[in-house]
Amino acid sequence: MNSSHDTVLVTGASGYLGSRIVTDLLQRGTDVRATVRSLDAEPALREAVRRGGADDRGLDVVVASLTDDDGWDAAVAGTAGVYHVASPMTHLTEDPEIVVTPARDGALRVLRAARNAGVARVVLTSSFAAVGYSQKPLNARGAREFDEHDWTDPDAPGLPAYPRSKTVAERAAWDFVRSEGGGLELVVLNPTWIAGPALTSDPRSSLQALLAMLSGGMPVAPRQRFGIADVRDVSTAHLSAMHAPDAAGKRYLLLADGPTTTWLGVATVLRDHFGELAVRTPREEAPGEDLPPLVIHNERAKAELGFAPRSAESTIVETVEDMRERGMLDRSL
Repeated sequence: MNSSHDTVLVTGASGYLGSRIVTDLLQRGTDVRATVRSLDAEPALREAVRRGGADDRGLDVVVASLTDDDGWDAAVAGTAGVYHVASPMTHLTEDPEIVVTPARDGALRVLRAARNAGVARVVLTSSFAAVGYSQKPLNARGAREFDEHDWTDPDAPGLPAYPRSKTVAERAAWDFVRSEGGGLELVVLNPTWIAGPALTSDPRSSLQALLAMLSGGMPVAPRQRFGIADVRDVSTAHLSAMHAPDAAGKRYLLLADGPTTTWLGVATVLRDHFGELAVRTPREEAPGEDLPPLVIHNERAKAELGFAPRSAESTIVETVEDMRERGMLDRSL
């Protein structure tokens, strides 16, 4: 990319992460072409961009679907880079034809259009779900340890649709670039569970989980250990990944420094900071075996992308503070 005024494409632009990336790009003076599934999403996207302090006059909104070839060549034409953030909605079904197939085929549609248009680089949003959702032997310290060399096995019995979709789509993207990509460069980002203040008006993704905890809708904490990444940090990493000279052909794990957490740990942070507001958060975990420590490495992202993450605790607190200020909690509690 030659200048901050080149136009870039952001897919899934109306989502939690996509709207943040669009806003950050516009604030840096980069024109953005944004794909949405329907133009009905355009007013809310422009409102989110303005809420984030950006000027939406550099924003062009177009329609393209992960499940349809139509629109992708036109969406990519004339762009200097592509951020492929879009992913199928996964919380409604475990049907692979509804979740896995669109994720894989959608990624290939975007990559094919980018190659045909002569785009230099695609930054693809994958997930830790494509890295660490398969069993791995404990290390010498009794922990499960993951870095960018690890992969989830998409054929593992009982693997839910979401990690399978992320793994299959990312694998397909790497295979395409190796076999058919020509000069197209690919960078993949693998964030853990994303939280942080939203620019969109409706509570989505991690915000729904926090609402469930605060409202008493999660009386018992699921037994799970995971990393937290702030949506603001994840967005900044995407922008860095487009320009970092040594990033091509690599994947990057994104998460806050320090130990990973559990849902019970999140509940404890909420009670410590919000008192009566958090009185209904869970105080016990679902029955099960003790979870081994989980170590997820973010050193590559810090060294090569300048990734400087906020703490997991500050992310949780600032997310809920933002939700409270915007009246999201009043609608649910």
